[in-house]
Amino acid sequence: MARLVLLGPAHEAAGVREDLVEGDTVGAVLALASARYGEAFAAVLATSQVWVNGEPAAATSPVADYDEVAVLPPVSGG
Repeated sequence: MARLVLLGPAHEAAGVREDLVEGDTVGAVLALASARYGEAFAAVLATSQVWVNGEPAAATSPVADYDEVAVLPPVSGG
């Protein structure tokens, strides 16, 4: 299982900071998390960045046991 780390709005929407989630891709992990935490969480994902083990990741990126999947708030520049 992957360790899902939720920061900022994702943490607020889910009500937890970390969780263990099954899935072999980022998309599968996030789909299960969305089903678990509901529509508010799914809405936050639409504007969030996702990283696996400290690197930017796409929905198709593979996830192995013990990988860290982090949902980060959007970053704005100025």
